[in-house]
Amino acid sequence: MRKQYGLNELRSMFLNFFESKGHLKMNSFSLIPHNDNSLLLINSGMAPLKPYFTRQEIPPRYRVTTCQKCIRTGDIENVGKTARHLTFFEMLGNFSFGDYFKHEAIAWSWEFLTKVLGLEEDRLYPSIYGEDDEAFDIWTKEVGVPAERITRFYRDPKTGECDNFWEHGAGPCGPCSEIYYDRGEKYGCGKPDCKVGCDCDRFMEVWNNVFTQFEGDGKGGYTELSQKNIDTGMGLERLAVVMQDVDSVFDIDTMKAIRDKVCELSGKSYQKDALDDVSIRLITDHIRSATFMISDGIMPTNEGRGYVLRRLIRRMVRHMNKLQISLDELSTLIDINVENLKEMYPALEANKETIKNVILEEKDKFVKTLEKGEKEFAKEVGQVKEQGENIVPGKVVFRLYDTYGFPPEVTEELATENGMKIDKEGFDKLFKEHQEKSRAGSEQKFKGGLASTGEMETKYHTATHLLNAALKQVLGSHVHQRGSNITAERMRFDFSHPAKMTDEEKQKTEDLVNQWIKEAIPVTVEEMTKDEAVKSGAECMFIEKYPDRVTVYSIGDVSKELCGGPHVKNTSELGTFKIKKEEASSAGIRRIKAILKK
Repeated sequence: MRKQYGLNELRSMFLNFFESKGHLKMNSFSLIPHNDNSLLLINSGMAPLKPYFTRQEIPPRYRVTTCQKCIRTGDIENVGKTARHLTFFEMLGNFSFGDYFKHEAIAWSWEFLTKVLGLEEDRLYPSIYGEDDEAFDIWTKEVGVPAERITRFYRDPKTGECDNFWEHGAGPCGPCSEIYYDRGEKYGCGKPDCKVGCDCDRFMEVWNNVFTQFEGDGKGGYTELSQKNIDTGMGLERLAVVMQDVDSVFDIDTMKAIRDKVCELSGKSYQKDALDDVSIRLITDHIRSATFMISDGIMPTNEGRGYVLRRLIRRMVRHMNKLQISLDELSTLIDINVENLKEMYPALEANKETIKNVILEEKDKFVKTLEKGEKEFAKEVGQVKEQGENIVPGKVVFRLYDTYGFPPEVTEELATENGMKIDKEGFDKLFKEHQEKSRAGSEQKFKGGLASTGEMETKYHTATHLLNAALKQVLGSHVHQRGSNITAERMRFDFSHPAKMTDEEKQKTEDLVNQWIKEAIPVTVEEMTKDEAVKSGAECMFIEKYPDRVTVYSIGDVSKELCGGPHVKNTSELGTFKIKKEEASSAGIRRIKAILKK
């Protein structure tokens, strides 16, 4: 009988194996994409490595192996409802940037699964792109897999799509070769024709070799690449399911520890009640995601990745309430997750108190909203049902949002639990009208937080750019401006940061700003399109408020921001910068009040 390895053991075994094959073992990259505006969050093992594949950057080695933190939110509504869907997961990968290709990738995948992990050869089923005879020959002639155990997947004749050919519009692409493990009839659908590709849980994909060998034009035309790459993806949690012979990812050792604690705290048993199971799985998943996101510097906000985090915490809070779990126990669940994974991710332990503070603060803010919103929802739903309808009108969804701050996605979840739907189109229409009214009313007011454009206001506005740059240097790249308010007497600056600044950090920040003032750095301005501004690396807050053509202000190499102005011509005009106060503004947001002295 083969050994059942824990998740942490499997991760180490994979990384050590490929290190023995000449790969550089690299740490996981942050969940926040670096210089990649196409992604909100890192969602695959290869995503942070794209510059190496395209040769925009030279890799530290042409063979690399990683275990990458990933978050996918496309199916967030299904998390909890099924035992398959996750938001946070780890992706194992071995990569070749123009070094080895199909022969080595296939041979090593087979060696690791059969020799290192001890999986039975007769239960492993490779698949290939239908026309990839080269991969077929490697599998049959070099590895020795019988031809009848290899599945060819062809393109759909109508759509042209194929699961075993990776491409995303125009650019590098290529065929894939996956490896499936037969988990046995107990996980199957019972159909006589059950095989690789069936929707049931019997044949589970555990490995995917992507052979990037073509340049696609996005229209079905392909040319051979001179530099051929290997991109291997293998979900760690999914591999653990196979190795531990359990039903789903929620049963593997690290996740079961959280799941069991949720059950203990709620007095519920797993797989006894379908609705309880939804809540148990959702909490188990979301606490993992929130923990890692905050550890990587993401804070709850109303936009972008910050809103993803806010949404995850809100869903968690609601489902803990459903299970009648004290919300203070969020701290206990964080402890379990950190303890499980701190060896691989020591930042979790280092940031544990910050993680707790952010989640608990966000919880406190949402609880009151949740109570009011649920009461109002119950009233509205009662009236809708009395009328014999099963759709919550868009105006009701919008009123709950506009009047009570009740998120529409929470209204939708409540509606679903009541066997109802919401009028999304109606809500979207009202929301759009609301945005247009708000935008029209704020167009004249939006001047970077300035009360007016006098001499001192202009100086303070320029100083916010220096302060933003200084905070990034002192506190870290996670710092982003979250708002400002400027008068002739002072400036107020809000920024993302999870903890109170120390006296030393405040002094360093103040010194940096004054240093740049003394250096007499010219302030320059360029006009360009909004897209060009983003590509140039210009920072931007509330980008939707700007027109298609924008101005970008640069202060030497210190700062580059998309901004409406106005600004001084040279930093020497500012005088002396002094921080008067640093305090909390909201969860994960700090506020600095400062003055300029002549």
